[in-house]
Amino acid sequence: MKCGKCQPEVNTVLFLRPTESLTIFLQQLGRGLRLSQGKDCLTVLDFIGAANRRYNFEEKYEALLGPGHRSVRDEIRRGFTAAPKGCYILLEEKARREILRNIEQTLRGSDELVKRLKSFQEDTGLPVTLENFLSWYHLDPGDIYRKQVTFSRLCAAAGVMEDFSEPLEERLKKQAFMRLARIDSRKWIRFLLDMLPRLERLNFASLPPLEEQMMQMLYVTLFDECAESWEQDEVRVRLQGLHDSPVMMREILDLLKVQYNRIDFVDGEADLAYPCALSLHCTYTQRQILSALGYRNFSAMRQGVLYLKDRNTDVFFVTLNKSDREYSPSTMYEDYAISRTLFHWQSQSTTAEDSATGQRYIHHAERGGNVLLFVRECKRDDYGTSPYTFLGKARYVSHTGTRPMSIVWQLEAEIPAKYMQTVQQMIG
Repeated sequence: MKCGKCQPEVNTVLFLRPTESLTIFLQQLGRGLRLSQGKDCLTVLDFIGAANRRYNFEEKYEALLGPGHRSVRDEIRRGFTAAPKGCYILLEEKARREILRNIEQTLRGSDELVKRLKSFQEDTGLPVTLENFLSWYHLDPGDIYRKQVTFSRLCAAAGVMEDFSEPLEERLKKQAFMRLARIDSRKWIRFLLDMLPRLERLNFASLPPLEEQMMQMLYVTLFDECAESWEQDEVRVRLQGLHDSPVMMREILDLLKVQYNRIDFVDGEADLAYPCALSLHCTYTQRQILSALGYRNFSAMRQGVLYLKDRNTDVFFVTLNKSDREYSPSTMYEDYAISRTLFHWQSQSTTAEDSATGQRYIHHAERGGNVLLFVRECKRDDYGTSPYTFLGKARYVSHTGTRPMSIVWQLEAEIPAKYMQTVQQMIG
């Protein structure tokens, strides 16, 4: 990089030499960001990306944006809405397409990851672990597991661990690890880290209700269905197979520890009349939620609403950004946050205010009912089907219209600031 004597008056920076170090990259950029009288802006000319096919654009934008944003790919598509206050990143359309293509090509296959693993210890001086690898390269666990490959298999391919053969790997690598990589509940992760090492000695019949729920949530995460009975032969065989797969078990535990250390919000508990393993503001798949609430008939769950009669609970699954390709006109509801505690929700198009369902919504509080709200931004993201964030209990405030009803709900717990950009509709 050419910057003279790095005086603060420097207003143009040329990148002419590639670097794998984000620290060096930021230091080089920072030399031109020093304030100086009469200096309105810094012009950065980066010639490396076009000349070096291995140049990693994603890492550079990750470093500029800092923590707490969507994926870099989403930020590029949306115009960098999560850039720090007062900062703007503008890309010409051709540059935007080229950068997105670069990122997709870099992360599409596993060859690049294997290549990095081969030289990881020599390059970094760190032992090869999942946590070290993700941290050093600023990767999300989903960047590995969306390829339907395990980290252990990548390590074996790179020659940094002995080869292994565990039949359960084939099943777990398809979706289970990706679902595990979404878990962000401290309570659930602590339970799993304690329970999994002693899985074979566990007496499932004696588990307290909350722990039994969390065990069911794990089972549906790994095998995509609930355990009808812990004594069922197929269930016992699967759990025994998990215990007899030490490499997969170690990777699951490593991934859970990574997830625990990445949690950056304060969760809480919903005040319900029955035990519930779900924590406020944590993220869950629909089937994890349903299994925690004791609902087993997944195939019948086709709408975004569910009434659990035995628990006197209405469950709402809300997708904020709907597209015509994924939703019919009758399900293009208007759902958005009005404030940190008020949420506007539209019922199904057939729900009338004088119907049994409409009346249950309106009078749920006096009838001892619960309304639970789960929200996600879109149906799918870079890593597959999007999970839902649990916003907690809601109380009826008012409504307008019928078939559908537009209802304003009062949330018992405030929506965390980090989620407001996602759940709040920009009006006017």
